[in-house]
Order: sequence, then C-alpha cells, then structure tokens
Amino acid sequence: MTTFASPSSSNVAPSASSSSGRIFNFSAGPGVLPEEVLRQAQQDVWNIDGSGIGVMEHSHRGKVIDRVWDEAERDLREIGGIPANYKAIWLTGGASQQFFQVPMNLMSQGLAGGGGSADYLLTGHWAKLAVKEAQRFGAVHVACTSEDKNFSYIPTAAATKYSPSPAYVHYTSNNTIFGTEFRSEPANRPANVPLVCDMSSNMFAKPVDISKYGLIYAGAQKNLGPAGVTLVIVRDDLIEKGNTNMPALLQYRTHAKDGSRHNTPPVFAVYMVGLVLKWIKGQGGLAAMAQRNTLKAKHIYDVLDSSTFFKGTAEPASRSLMNICFRTPTEALDDKFVKDAKGAGFDGLKGHRSAGGMRASVYNAFPPEGAKALAQFMRDFERTNG
Repeated sequence: MTTFASPSSSNVAPSASSSSGRIFNFSAGPGVLPEEVLRQAQQDVWNIDGSGIGVMEHSHRGKVIDRVWDEAERDLREIGGIPANYKAIWLTGGASQQFFQVPMNLMSQGLAGGGGSADYLLTGHWAKLAVKEAQRFGAVHVACTSEDKNFSYIPTAAATKYSPSPAYVHYTSNNTIFGTEFRSEPANRPANVPLVCDMSSNMFAKPVDISKYGLIYAGAQKNLGPAGVTLVIVRDDLIEKGNTNMPALLQYRTHAKDGSRHNTPPVFAVYMVGLVLKWIKGQGGLAAMAQRNTLKAKHIYDVLDSSTFFKGTAEPASRSLMNICFRTPTEALDDKFVKDAKGAGFDGLKGHRSAGGMRASVYNAFPPEGAKALAQFMRDFERTNG
C-alpha cells in the first residue's frame, strides 16, 4: 500500500531554476498534481506491485486493479466522511456529461416524456451550460443569478427564490472562470428537495457534509487527479428513483450496481485519484487542506487588497480560494504581466478567454511557496510598472 509524507515534509514545487525543471503551474485545469504522486506513477506505469505489468496494462477486473479500486473507495469514504447510504461511482465525460446525466436521471419524468422541473442557481459559465442541458429534459427555474454583474458575486439567500416543488436544486460551488465560491450550501431550500452540486473545482478543498446533498459530481482534473474520470457521490434512494427509460450506461444504478466497472473504466485516472487521496491523508485530511488553501489564497488576496494597481474581479465576500482572478489597469499591462510571469517561472496565469485578465488557480496540490512567490512577483511588477 502506498503512503505519502506528513505535513512536515509536504510537497514543495521547485522554482524554474531548480534541477528538476518544474515551475509553478497555475493552470485552471488540468491542474497541478503532488510530486510524490507523479513519482509513484512513474514507477507504477512500468511495473505496479511487482507484477511485471504496468498499471495501464492490467485487466480492469484483475486482482491488481481490484486492490486499486478498493483502496481508492476506502480512502475516498474515509477522507470525505461519506455515509453508508451513498454510492461513490467513477464515470467519464467530465462535469459536462453530468449537466445532462443529472436531469436525465432525476427530473420526475425525464426521457419518458418530460414535464419534470428543477431549480438552478446561475453563478457562472458552467452553471449556465448546466441550465442549458437541463432544459432539454424539463422545466428549469433559475432561482437566482449573478449575470447582471458578470458573475462577480454569489447571490444572497434573500435574493434566491425557489419554485414550490422542484425535483432537485442544483448549484456550482466554485466558479473557475470568474473566481467566486459559495461559502456554504444554499440556504432556505424547499424541504426534502435533494441538493445537487457541481463541485469540480473545489472538491475536497475543505470538509464537506455529504449528508446535506443528494448528489455531488466533480471532474477530477482540479483537486482529485488527472483529466479522464468524474466522481459522482449519490444517495441510494435517488439511484433507485432514477429514470429507467434511458440507455443503461447513463443510469446511475448501472454503475452503482457494478462497482463502476460495468464496462472498461478509465483505470489509470482512477488509480491516480487513489494516489492523490493518499496524499491528502498524508497532509492531514480535509481540515488541513482547508487551512492550507486559505493561507495560500491569502498571500495573493493580501496583495490585491493593498494594491492601487491590481484589482480583484470578484466581490470580497464571494472570493474563491481556488481561482483568484484579477487585472491590471490596462489589457496591455495584463498581457505584459502574463508574459513576464511566464519568464519568471509562473505558468497558466492568463484568464479565461471569456473573462480576460489573470487567474491564479491554487488547487490542493499547488505548493504554498508558489503562492508566496507570485505575491512577491506581483509587488515587484507593480513597483516597476505602476
């Protein structure tokens, strides 16, 4: 069984001038992975568990992958505190597939003829796409939106108006493009209505009370592992109530029943998530992740709060710990900042094409030293360009 270091010897990404050649990776996704994980994967791609076969070559129903599967689920449940009446399943297609798979399964009539309804909180680009896909299968009520201010804030509970009896309430917990994040679950929801969350970009960045949710989904490529696998945590009763008049591979019950191996799954991606989960345990679990992520973000937000040159684009009360979005006074200076930063060993800082500016993504595995270094680079850049 693989184990990783305790916080006293935590993952430290070297600077661009180090012998490893690795630099600080602020990519919004796929995001940075722990170095311990990458080095273990190097070994296991060649020969896992002394089997003489690499992890990508083993049968997905063989004993070696049985071990990978069992350990990943055990660690997932332990770290996340997943109750016994929830299934954790590994799927493909990313969050984008869940935009339609959730309403297909959970709207009251789904493909059987439509007529179901669901409430959506519209707080960013990906939430907007989720609404669009859900509208194919029933009525969507937008309970609140922050589009009036270019998704720069999270609407208040008072501004959120739910419909009387939706099949579920859906929200996106962290908005990667605009750098906003819900501090807690949406309040004042209709009683006994399942809460569904796209948690792709802050999954396991802090403790989560799974029992408050009916279903959580997350693409792995931010905090959990590489691109290629999607985690879905879903309550048993929702699986059983799910629509049956749809292809078997799109029904949650199919994958829950067959342990996510109804057909050949993305074995390597799940194996990598398993290693990341062990790394999270080695760092002290989700409470330690929350402390680590808060401190990393603070280094950069402190610069924004004290600067007359840089400006954060998210309202302070809605700021994300994962994706920190900011601008300089002009687009030309934005471009210069991104170019100079890359030359200094900071990659992936260019903002999303729909938002512009800069975006520093500091997911779980991003090293604290990188956040400190970027903060100092920002101060230096302001001093010479302000």
